[in-house]
Amino acid sequence: MKPGTVNNELQRYTDGKNVEVKDGKLIIEARHENDEYTSGRINTRGKHTFTYGIVKMRAKLPAGVGTWPALWMLGADIQEVGWPACGELDIMEHVGKKPGFIHSSIHNPSGYGATPYTGIVEIKDPYTQFHIYSMEWTKDFITFYVDGKKIYHYQPKEKNIKNWPFDKPFYLIFNIAIGGNMGGSKVDNSCFPTDMVVDWVKVYQK
Repeated sequence: MKPGTVNNELQRYTDGKNVEVKDGKLIIEARHENDEYTSGRINTRGKHTFTYGIVKMRAKLPAGVGTWPALWMLGADIQEVGWPACGELDIMEHVGKKPGFIHSSIHNPSGYGATPYTGIVEIKDPYTQFHIYSMEWTKDFITFYVDGKKIYHYQPKEKNIKNWPFDKPFYLIFNIAIGGNMGGSKVDNSCFPTDMVVDWVKVYQK
């Protein structure tokens, strides 16, 4: 994916060169080399999709102004209906220009981009310590947590196609973006290479 293709981001996602599994942990590394930013993005599209359940991830995040790591989900029908009609669930987003602040958000046709459906919490040391980012998704509501603490709850009184495209299969995405609409225009090149280390991801369903 070329830089600037999505959200004005600066990185180029490589074909596996910035992703590895080491000592049982998933490592996604962002780099600045040869006057370009490279990073990794992986997803479970076509491999594992699901509807409803509890998703948990234990991870350490990359540090540095300009970094934008995320664990998120998209509706598996994105190719047919487009975004935001497919729905988006942001379990964890962090931007280096605001150290320690974790964002969990929902995007749908009734609110997307700078969505009003967002919770924010400040945590200590997300860079060298593992934290658990999770989401409970049912047919009635969606709730996000960090280390077991609830940070945002979404439950429309009356569900419709604009506010609840969340009754169908979604897939997981892990990535580190650089810059962009949320990451910001300033990037501290001295922070590279920097990585997101995922200890585990668990999905529970009844």
